Amino acid sequence: MAMDAGISSELAAAILAHAAASPGVEVCGLLLGRNGCVDEARACRNVAADPSRRFEIDPAALLAVHREARAGGPAILGCYHSHPSGSAEPSACDAVAAEPNGWIWVIVAGTDIRAWRAVPQGERHGRFDAVALRD
Repeated sequence: MAMDAGISSELAAAILAHAAASPGVEVCGLLLGRNGCVDEARACRNVAADPSRRFEIDPAALLAVHREARAGGPAILGCYHSHPSGSAEPSACDAVAAEPNGWIWVIVAGTDIRAWRAVPQGERHGRFDAVALRD
């Protein structure tokens, strides 16, 4: 599995702006595209019980994107979320929540943006391997 992911500097800036606009809560969204290249970062509502410490993508948004993909739209390549008071690294809670399905997880903290891939036996918390973002 590739250890890098394509994402434009414009999309990375949009994710950073989404996080900056809501500094006290974790923002989240889906990464859509093809062939390992993210073409869209779609902001989603965080429906977690405590959005200041956790994120949960709105299930209705997730279902809608799956339907779009089945109709020929872009695939879900992963997700993004922010850590308002942490680092741009996966937390132990992220590792528990992540399926080892190869999704890219982009995590933002302040102006730092990093990517991780959810895998079995990952280097971080047994679930994530670092991924280089390329423009």
